[in-house]
Amino acid sequence: MAMLSYEFMRRALLAASFMAIIAPLLGVFLVVRRQSLLADTLSHVSLAGIALGFFINLNPTITTLVVVIISAVILEYLRTVYSTYSEVSTAILMSGGLATALVLMNANKGDSSMRIQQYLFGSIVTISWDQVKILGVLLLFLVVIFILFKRPMYVMTFDEDTAHVDGLPVRWMSLLFNVLTGVAITVMIPIAGALLVSAIMVLPAAIAMRLGSSFNKVLGISVIIGLIGMLSGLVTSYEVDTPPGATITLIFILMFFLVMLGKRLRLIVVKKNENKRN
Repeated sequence: MAMLSYEFMRRALLAASFMAIIAPLLGVFLVVRRQSLLADTLSHVSLAGIALGFFINLNPTITTLVVVIISAVILEYLRTVYSTYSEVSTAILMSGGLATALVLMNANKGDSSMRIQQYLFGSIVTISWDQVKILGVLLLFLVVIFILFKRPMYVMTFDEDTAHVDGLPVRWMSLLFNVLTGVAITVMIPIAGALLVSAIMVLPAAIAMRLGSSFNKVLGISVIIGLIGMLSGLVTSYEVDTPPGATITLIFILMFFLVMLGKRLRLIVVKKNENKRN
């Protein structure tokens, strides 16, 4: 394991492990709530925050955090207005975020385009110890929130009407969940990239839903899938010299198709056995 002799790889592996737990924990709720595009929308909107940071010469992470939180609030409002057509809100915010980013990039001449490109694709191997610590704090915070509010979130995720009847503040809970997702995306974007962070959140959950028979099992399997995909993707990237974020995403997609194929083959075998018995 020569790679462990490099400090940047030790940092990257630790950060990947943290992200492998953070992303699926949020991703399962996103997928079950049919909000898979929420992560994609907020990651695209984050580009406007990054461009704004370069435009006003402020730390892009701070401006991104502000823009993403505001967008999460607007998204929740639009979701209630267009309750039957929730995809309308994602389309509006996604296009608005990209358009704002392009306008600000055009207004801010210089090397900002190059720096924004770094946020588009991210680089987990250039992560600093400070970023690793922030990921660790975010992970601890998420775990505490999950332990404290797992049941109310479970009820709200599967049936908002029942949650409302039970007296749960559905609108506030949904809003806080969107904001928390936005904060997690902001922290992970410099590492995973704006274009790939949503894949890291959604794919482990999508794979786990094909394997788990209960909500708790899906959560557990999604974290295991996340760890396997993140760490194997990072190691593969190091060995074959490919972009880490893209390699991790492709491994998740490969795992998704392998699971789909395995489920299909298992179904064929079960049907053949039933036909033989008959």
